[in-house]
Amino acid sequence: MSRVVSGIGMTSQRTRSRMIDRLRERGIRDQRVLAAIAAVPRHVFVEEALASRAYEDTALPLGFSQTISQPYIVARMIEVLHAGRDLGRTLEIGAGCGYQAAVLAQLTDEVYAVERIEPLLAKAKLNMRTIQQFKVRLKHADGQLGLPEAAPFDTIIVAAAAMCVPHALLQQLALGGKMLLPLGMGEQYLLLVERRAEGYVETRLDGVRFVPLLSGLE
Repeated sequence: MSRVVSGIGMTSQRTRSRMIDRLRERGIRDQRVLAAIAAVPRHVFVEEALASRAYEDTALPLGFSQTISQPYIVARMIEVLHAGRDLGRTLEIGAGCGYQAAVLAQLTDEVYAVERIEPLLAKAKLNMRTIQQFKVRLKHADGQLGLPEAAPFDTIIVAAAAMCVPHALLQQLALGGKMLLPLGMGEQYLLLVERRAEGYVETRLDGVRFVPLLSGLE
């Protein structure tokens, strides 16, 4: 059953287009990434009371002290991981409401997403059914442990800030693979980790602000 949000159907295409224009203005150049974001109706993934703000370039609350990432951050992270390559088998840590996983599913047929908060996972599953997106495999799991039964992954994207790079995720990254995660608690930044034949290569990127990556299940 589709979720109907009053007034959104008539305006979502126009507001989505403006959102894509803002992403271009902020430096997002990958046309496939822009098309993937344009294809996902973000208003489906936010609380109904916030649907009118769905296409603003801002993070919005989801409840449970979690947020849906701002479109620019989603685009920036995926663009970094997509640069010069296909995403391949992809793991998302911190599925939240499922928005970023839905964007990733526009770019690859193999998306796995884990979420430690069970009610949020239930929302993500409902949202995927609403938009008829059935390629994403969602699981209630501790993101710090990754998803060993589906490893190795060509791409790992983490939607919460860790104090250090989780060892389990390093082990689950395929040779030639890339992982992008926020690092730090006070001052945070994006860290790109590439697994090469000679070892792991780290590159520090933009400053960011994410909720912390926690262990355990709720």
